[in-house]
Amino acid sequence: MSLAFDDYGRPFIILREQGSKSRVRGTEAVKANILAAKTVARTLRSSLGPKGMDKMLQSPDGDVTITNDGATILEQMEVQHQIGKLLVELSKSQDHEIGDGTTGVVVLAGSLLEQAESLLDMGIHPLRIAEGYEMACKVATAHLDSIATKWDFSPEEVEPLVQTCMTTLSSKVVGRLKRQMAEICVKAVLAVADLPRRDVNLDLIKVEGKVGGAMEDTRLVEGIVIDKDFSHPQMPKELKDVKIAILTCPFEAPKPKTKHKVDIDTVEKFESLRHAEQQYFIDMVQKCKDAGAGLIICQWGFEDEANHLLMHHNLPAIRWVGGVEIELLAMATGARIVPRFEELSPDKLGFAKCVREVGYGTTKERSIIIEGCPNLSAVTIWVRGGNRMVLDEVRRSLHDALCVARNLVRDNSIVYGGGSAEIACSLAVEAAADKVVGVEQYAMRAFADALEAVPLALAENSGLPSIESLTAVKARQLAESNPHLGIDCNDAGTNDMREQNVFETLIGKRQQMFLATQVCKMILKIDDIIQPSQYD
Repeated sequence: MSLAFDDYGRPFIILREQGSKSRVRGTEAVKANILAAKTVARTLRSSLGPKGMDKMLQSPDGDVTITNDGATILEQMEVQHQIGKLLVELSKSQDHEIGDGTTGVVVLAGSLLEQAESLLDMGIHPLRIAEGYEMACKVATAHLDSIATKWDFSPEEVEPLVQTCMTTLSSKVVGRLKRQMAEICVKAVLAVADLPRRDVNLDLIKVEGKVGGAMEDTRLVEGIVIDKDFSHPQMPKELKDVKIAILTCPFEAPKPKTKHKVDIDTVEKFESLRHAEQQYFIDMVQKCKDAGAGLIICQWGFEDEANHLLMHHNLPAIRWVGGVEIELLAMATGARIVPRFEELSPDKLGFAKCVREVGYGTTKERSIIIEGCPNLSAVTIWVRGGNRMVLDEVRRSLHDALCVARNLVRDNSIVYGGGSAEIACSLAVEAAADKVVGVEQYAMRAFADALEAVPLALAENSGLPSIESLTAVKARQLAESNPHLGIDCNDAGTNDMREQNVFETLIGKRQQMFLATQVCKMILKIDDIIQPSQYD
């Protein structure tokens, strides 16, 4: 550090460390990263399983969120450490591709890194640990395929889908209504599924909600729900076999785009201007009537004069409909989105069998339900809840169940839950490690021990003696060669998950192991952390 002066004689300090960087290298860097990952994983560990605890998170704005969804917890935790952010992205990847298992994948990754730390203390190189983890992951996923069961279903027999969705919902706020919610999700998925192609477009399933009522009032609407009402209270509340015009141009008078202004100094001039504006609105309404439209859905608002004329000409209208809903309505009804009134024609109209406005009890809140759309079976799950926190958590829970049902349509292979799949894979990896020559066998055994972290957490969160429960189930799996034995989290009196109807999708479990292994490999390969110094 030295003192210098500028052109005006004002002193300033030169810090010679200005260009330096703080730097952590080698095993110290790997252990620092592992510590950060373990901290994040331990935060989520208590939320795993059907009896996992919820987390309360408060945003900078003061909004409170109560949830046990791993992706939501990590997203709102605002993790600052770089490796912590990597686990946040890991959870997001699981949520985006599978939809469920966001907590389990982080717990597994944290356990893998915790086991790797003891291997580093033994002097094993991080790359050899990563290679051993990769070998163990291949053995585990291959064993998952061997113990998986095909879960046949059909549009007439949907009970297998319902049972799997109930497993997903058992740990959520809606656990007491898991049967009702699971049936709603299955019906929604099958309504939009292309079963011959084994494909489901979840964009066609809207999950909307309104505060008020009870969770039991949640229902499936065979159509699209718009959280709006008709623009005029005297418009009819129900329309049958109606042709729909979708507009992105407002019912407003044209506004000059110049800086000129119009001075009105007599009553005659004012009347002339009013008549011109009224005629402009009449022309707009007449163009809609000439095209054959029976309902106008507009992205923008109406002026009072235009709204009165629409009601007077018996042309119901809905205004301020969002862009996403506009596109979904256009796909469902077969309508073309019209940007100008001059382009409106009969071939650009859509069709719906029923459009009706519904109210909620004694409140003034209204919604529009559009049913009987010809082109595709868009559906809406209409959620009710006592307050905003409950409503948001129900929507998150339903999203997980919808994703699980979609995954079963794509691949109907399942494995059994309760940690049974992890225990079976752990035993398989241990047996495979005995045949491996080299230090990778230590990493494979560490992988097998890390897999046991999931059933351990399940037992611990259920109030059971964790180590005793795990060792008992593990011994029975070895003795009976039954990969369906897991932790009895629901106190059903049996450890056989097949008898308890506790299922998980095969692709979800495979993705968990694969993503956790890849992230661990990435973290183990980081041996140099370069960060800006405090003077930068």
